[in-house]
Amino acid sequence: MKNRWLIALSAVGIHISIGSVYAWSNFTTPLMDTFGWSAKQVQFTFSLAILFLGLSAAFMGHFVEKHGPRKSGLVAATFFGVGIFGSGFAVNAESLTLLYLFYGVLGGIGLGVGYIAPVSTLVRWFPDRRGLATGLAIMGFGFAAAIASPIMNKLIGSVGIANTFFILGASYFVIMVLSSLYLEKPPEGWLPKGFSATGNGKGKKVIQDLAQLTANEAIKTRRFYYLWLMLFINVTCGIAVISAMKPLAVESIGLTTEAAAALVGALGIANGLGRIGWATISDYIGRPNTYTAFFVLQIPIFFLLPTVTSKFIYGIMVVIVYACYGGGFASIPAYIGDLFGTKQLGAIHGYILTAWSAAGLAGPLFAAYIKDKTGSYAGSLTFFAGLFVIALVVSLLVRIDIRQLQEKNAQSVYPSMAGENAQFK
Repeated sequence: MKNRWLIALSAVGIHISIGSVYAWSNFTTPLMDTFGWSAKQVQFTFSLAILFLGLSAAFMGHFVEKHGPRKSGLVAATFFGVGIFGSGFAVNAESLTLLYLFYGVLGGIGLGVGYIAPVSTLVRWFPDRRGLATGLAIMGFGFAAAIASPIMNKLIGSVGIANTFFILGASYFVIMVLSSLYLEKPPEGWLPKGFSATGNGKGKKVIQDLAQLTANEAIKTRRFYYLWLMLFINVTCGIAVISAMKPLAVESIGLTTEAAAALVGALGIANGLGRIGWATISDYIGRPNTYTAFFVLQIPIFFLLPTVTSKFIYGIMVVIVYACYGGGFASIPAYIGDLFGTKQLGAIHGYILTAWSAAGLAGPLFAAYIKDKTGSYAGSLTFFAGLFVIALVVSLLVRIDIRQLQEKNAQSVYPSMAGENAQFK
């Protein structure tokens, strides 16, 4: 029997590797200066990687469920490792097209498969602490840029761009392979020590999931689209602020460019801590309450941000936004497990992550459009506050769906679930 905490550590190893994609900006200036490529051309490499992250997560979810976390992790290691390593050849060939192919397409596929494979496994190993377990892995994804950035900068300065890609590609491949080899689903019916399926005196009862659905069954339910919409809105609004945080801080509270850059770096910590913090809290207050809290907190913040002049208050507000942004990613896998079970959790998670891809385009583009039209980001923030109101309503509607399913289960399919509402508060 494998140690579930080492399974969690293996998941962190994979996520810290693939999360380095958020440190892409370290390559932006060197590539522009070396080859004369425009900022838009270089930035498209990152956008392409995120696009293929979402697409591969959606289309490869069934592969993860069919072949298991170990094979899926090895596939992710191969795609991501080859993608990063091959980017070195693209640089040596001075080919932007090859860079798109290796880093954007192949690396992006590795990102998507590597993102969902360990997370779906962790949910199965931690039926008692789903939020904590998935939060640990996804926190690794959030903190990866902070770890990778100084390493990338040092390597670029000492060995050059191409050799940096070679070194990183080989290193990430080794880390991901070693992490993947330890990944494994728990045996059928396995429960943590001190827990039982029935709670008949032999241990604490593990709260049962509302259903055990396949991915194709899940997408036919209302609650699937409730979760998709809530994640989409949370990411759209959050990533819009993140993408424009530096100029927004200069515009709103008069920070210097240097101070705004320092603020952006510090807020990355809030993003990472929000992932583990909110995910852990969700184990105690329930996933529905957690998502409702995201929107209750952010509605007034987005309405008031354009009018705030105090640097201290402004700082607190954006810390909350960053923490809720990260917390949304970390809490969603556990929420999926609660509502749809673990039968095909990886595939369902992949489908829902398409909200990330859509939001990654919608949020920053809309904020930039309003900035161009009005000269200020204030209008977009007010609009995003309105979106959060919609998300709040959806977070309440999903409770109705949950309650109806609980009542149905109590009467027929899952009679043992009657009255068990702890995880769905």
